[in-house]
Amino acid sequence: MRLRGLSRTRRGWAAAVAAGAVAAGLLSGPAASARPAPDPSLTTMSIKSPPGGANVRVLIFYGSAAGGDESPLVNAGIEAIEKIGLSGPLNQRFKVEATDDASVFTDETELGRYNAIVFPTGGGDVLDPEQEAGLEAYMEAGGGFVGLHDAARAEPYSEWFTGLIGARPAAGSPVGAQRATVEVGDRSHPATKDLPVQWKRPDRWLNWTKNPTGSVHTVARVRESTYQPGAGANGWDHPVSWCRDYDGGRSFYTGMGGTVSSYDETDFRAHLRGALLWTTRLVRADCKATITGHYTAKRLTRPNQPGQNDQIGEPHGLVTAPDGRVLYIGRGGADSSQPVITDWNNPDIGKGQGEIHVYDPKTEQVTRAGALTVFGNKGGGDELVKVEEGLLGIELDPRFQENGWVYLHWTPHSHINRDTRMAERRVSRFTLDLATNKLDLGSEKVLLKWPVQIHSCCHAGGGMAWDSHGNLYIATGDNNSSRFSDGYSGNNPQPNFKGVSFADARRTAGNTNNLNGKILRIHPEPDGTYTLPEGNLFTGQETDEGGGKTRGEIYVMGVRNPARIFVDKSTDILYAGWVGPDAGAPSPTWGPAKYDTFAVITKAGNRGWPYCMGNKQPYRDRNLPDPTKPLGWYDCDRPKNESPNNDGLVNLPPVTGNNIWYSPQGGAPDFPRDANGVPSYQQAESTYLLPWLKGGGQAAMNGPVYRYDPASTSTTKWPAYWDGKWFVGDFYDADQPRNAVITDPRTHGEGGLPVHSESLKKIVPVGNDGIKNLMDWRFGPDGALYVLDYGRGFFTSDAKSALWRITYTGGGPTPAAGQLARGAQ
Repeated sequence: MRLRGLSRTRRGWAAAVAAGAVAAGLLSGPAASARPAPDPSLTTMSIKSPPGGANVRVLIFYGSAAGGDESPLVNAGIEAIEKIGLSGPLNQRFKVEATDDASVFTDETELGRYNAIVFPTGGGDVLDPEQEAGLEAYMEAGGGFVGLHDAARAEPYSEWFTGLIGARPAAGSPVGAQRATVEVGDRSHPATKDLPVQWKRPDRWLNWTKNPTGSVHTVARVRESTYQPGAGANGWDHPVSWCRDYDGGRSFYTGMGGTVSSYDETDFRAHLRGALLWTTRLVRADCKATITGHYTAKRLTRPNQPGQNDQIGEPHGLVTAPDGRVLYIGRGGADSSQPVITDWNNPDIGKGQGEIHVYDPKTEQVTRAGALTVFGNKGGGDELVKVEEGLLGIELDPRFQENGWVYLHWTPHSHINRDTRMAERRVSRFTLDLATNKLDLGSEKVLLKWPVQIHSCCHAGGGMAWDSHGNLYIATGDNNSSRFSDGYSGNNPQPNFKGVSFADARRTAGNTNNLNGKILRIHPEPDGTYTLPEGNLFTGQETDEGGGKTRGEIYVMGVRNPARIFVDKSTDILYAGWVGPDAGAPSPTWGPAKYDTFAVITKAGNRGWPYCMGNKQPYRDRNLPDPTKPLGWYDCDRPKNESPNNDGLVNLPPVTGNNIWYSPQGGAPDFPRDANGVPSYQQAESTYLLPWLKGGGQAAMNGPVYRYDPASTSTTKWPAYWDGKWFVGDFYDADQPRNAVITDPRTHGEGGLPVHSESLKKIVPVGNDGIKNLMDWRFGPDGALYVLDYGRGFFTSDAKSALWRITYTGGGPTPAAGQLARGAQ
């Protein structure tokens, strides 16, 4: 029965449907009592509560604006949902009824019998205004809705129904069924938790007129690179299944289910089952976690007072303490009112203040804990003028709340040699007074020190991290100029100052006997010394033609400028990112363009620089007598360090491919390779394996892996949806990444590509008034994300330099525990 006519107003009978729903057991607990008292004449229905979930009912409405018999698709959907309702634990079963009679939506008592309504197909204006008002009132009363595939085409003139579904199909959607890969990003929702992360299946894939990401909670996306999406393609972020708490009830929609065979698939039925369990209130689920309005970004620090760094220095790293305090450092650049000395004849050349600040969330106040006099304030400008040394990294002892020990990675000004233009980098331990937040500068214990050249900028690295065994990881840059090799390999052996090369990363990152361009791993001891853990890349005893040729502190070699590293203590896997060289495009002569890189590191190894980048894409060798002339391509499986500046082993460990790399052209560029495995490096022949990535001006800033703490009572912690996801970002905020990714444990240690990614740019806000220049990000013990914004200048702090906190405000899973359906557990 499809009558068209004038409608009573929606509100006019919403209370009546709500009353029927209460009587039928659709609502129970606090939400039901919060509604106005029902009209006694409408509460005559009485439903007993049989064991398990047998009192739970699902209505399938398959009405269509088109005439004719029921379609095979509808029949397949009804049959599948009926079988789902009869399967599984007794307390998760439900009864199913199906109708094409839209008058059910105007019978408030009848409609209130159902915990969820399913639209298996759509097709035009299937409800008259009064019937749509009934559906609206049903949702207001706490009902559940599941839309399948073409349900997104129903009620095309209803803005409310558009919100219920979440998105509308675009005219350019492909027609036939195609096999594609679905990325299942939600590993917690009952509709997706048991599905493969990469779910390969055929269906009729819909494009959307407007991407619903951020306004709905997306649980799965379809990867457009795996099929032909047609003229209306949505791009790398193509949601296919999502849910949301909507207008008092719960709505779940999937764009899948467009083929009869879908309903015979075990995994697709599991997907539907989970959706029905949540919408019927048999289980709770979080459908809020990626809705951007549920996150609040708050700037915690004020601009510095004139001439003072009372709030923040030149941001360069942060760490959170178990009690919630945030300690963050300034590298050494001053604000624009302070002098910058670049004259090597001046004893104060490059002198700056590496500052440590403490933010206390209890008082919301900042304390300047102390400052180290560093070599690190030479401003910007041409090569041989600017500098990236200074106070580079901070970590807290695993027993910080007991001993107050703080580890700092820094370059003391007192140890520079202006004649040779060499300096000493060190990792030192200091003690913080936990009562006053003041650093005892006289408490320094120097754990580790090594030489760095400071004649030419750049690449100091700086990040540090602990594993669960008390090992400290220290990231060091290659201490090499970014010029003199045309922005490619950084392997020019000629430029030097007083015998020390500053343009050949084979002296540093590619050298087994040099601590620069590495990730070191040591075990600090209570007396301020350190020991070497087993499993590092070298023992320190290796020789080549006699004599020591390695350093036992090296865990990873072949990294260029790793500013940020992170160790997931639940797995002890190391996550790292480093900045690439400057070439804007690939060169068939010299090799790949600049690749900024992220890597999952499960064991000691060689990550390639300056021989190979990305997925083992080699550079061309250059050597004396004429570095402008290319020699052969490097062999990533058998690299050799034949530089005249090498004092380590010649034969190096094989290169391990990296998980993520990106260039100005796109994410993970790859090329056809010749018989020797050398890519063509012809830009016209490139393919992009990670289409969610792009660079330009780029500077990789590795982030944390989030671990959800169910025991935490924090009301602002990020939800369980993000558990186990790796945050990767870039200093810049335009086309560059700010994403959460999932990797495959079976392949990620050997450079396997991520299997899922989603943007964080609407949650970690971008733009001039947001976090435009991301310098570091860590989760605190409260489950909130703390972020440093560098500011808008370089080698300075300014009014935009700030510490931010991003909290989750969406609340817990729904429905509330007291609103679960009768018989559910």
